[in-house]
Amino acid sequence: AELPHRDYRCEGEHAPGSQPVIDEFADALRDYKAKVTIVPRAEIPRAIAEYLAPLTSVVVPTGLDPEWIEAARGDGREVTIDDPDHPTPHLTLNEIDAVVTASRVAVSGTGSIVLDGTPDQGRRALTLIPDTHVVVVEAATVQPTTPQAIAILGEHPTRPITWIAGPSATSDIELVRVDGVHGPRNLLVVIATD
Repeated sequence: AELPHRDYRCEGEHAPGSQPVIDEFADALRDYKAKVTIVPRAEIPRAIAEYLAPLTSVVVPTGLDPEWIEAARGDGREVTIDDPDHPTPHLTLNEIDAVVTASRVAVSGTGSIVLDGTPDQGRRALTLIPDTHVVVVEAATVQPTTPQAIAILGEHPTRPITWIAGPSATSDIELVRVDGVHGPRNLLVVIATD
């Protein structure tokens, strides 16, 4: 069946991963109180190590780039590699300071980052329980609009999807902002350019 025509913007003015798209994405993330650094791909390990500097323990998914795992080990940090066949218990994850993952796609206009459970991103609990999430976003995967991101996610519709738009926060109770209620209190983003 043919899908109905949608009367909203389905494509951005600029190409995915272009400088205006990256600038918009970084600004949106900062508005959400996320920390953002933009580095060439070769400097990803350094950026990860800098973000993790004050922390002592990290969990990573099994498929994370080995150089990124080594960066996470810097300064003697304890690194737990989460094996989906023998997942790290939730109580243990709660005691770990941070998680480092890759990402599948992002949306510049909304400042959203999307994970789809592939081996370099891991299972959902990894990104929801530790207090800090360091996530690497490849600049080329940053799409100007949500429909463009959905089209990419639609290539693998059975993967578990996690949408992230800044650190977890709510103001449900007496309109007082509380951080870290439904996920990490700190979102640290490394945007990797070519």
